Amino acid sequence: MSGSQLRVGIVDYLNAWPLAWGFMSGACGDGFEAVYLPPAEVAEQLAVGRLDVGLIPSIEVQRLPDLLVAPGLCVAATHEVQSVILLSRLPIERIRRVALDRNSRTSAALVQILLHDLHGLVAEVEVASPDAEEMLSRADAALIIGDPALRIDRSRYRVWDLAAEWRALTGRPFVFAVWAVRSGLSERQQVTVSDCLTASLELGLAELDEVSAKATRELDIPTSEALHYLNESLSYRLDDEALAGLADFYRRACARGLIEVPADLEFLASGVPG
Repeated sequence: MSGSQLRVGIVDYLNAWPLAWGFMSGACGDGFEAVYLPPAEVAEQLAVGRLDVGLIPSIEVQRLPDLLVAPGLCVAATHEVQSVILLSRLPIERIRRVALDRNSRTSAALVQILLHDLHGLVAEVEVASPDAEEMLSRADAALIIGDPALRIDRSRYRVWDLAAEWRALTGRPFVFAVWAVRSGLSERQQVTVSDCLTASLELGLAELDEVSAKATRELDIPTSEALHYLNESLSYRLDDEALAGLADFYRRACARGLIEVPADLEFLASGVPG
């Protein structure tokens, strides 16, 4: 762990802002240092010990050793998510090669699972920068995630929302990311971190108008669209239904050779009963 401050890796996408709002606004106090990174880099920095806490792609929980998951918190979608999409100019049955957004880990696995389990396809994949036209110049389809996906002109492409596809396949929500820390914190530190993460989300949900206004200023997303996206497209509760969806994802990822046999999640100690 680093010095007196814990370094917190925050995914610099709008969908993560409500979870991280306590750190972004300074409400969590000076015991934490916020570090803003793409999701794949948060996982990499957490893996090598340069971060103490990180909002990581959900699949990385199964790939990185010695992680504890914050209970009750995640970035998930129960139906359409809007910001994790597959683009193509072809019908889905003609897709043979997919360019994957280099910032993705979970969605990169999810798209391969959906193509196989829902559509009976096995596609070759390559990693690329999230530029739709460049990606489609070298592949049949492009996976785009996060804020770039919200800016896509969907009238130009065939678009598949991966959370909606997952719902069609399984009937369950999909968990894209979770808060995690490397093991080694004392129980007291775990409670402090877990409770601060919970408080950060509660503040973010209470101040969604401010979060949406920030999206307008910094991302050029209309406030009403940002508010609708945060309220209607996303869920931040890692409840029993979300955990069931996550377990199903891990099972299918293992079947596709994308992870080893899934291990049970281990959770941070929390001061919140239940």
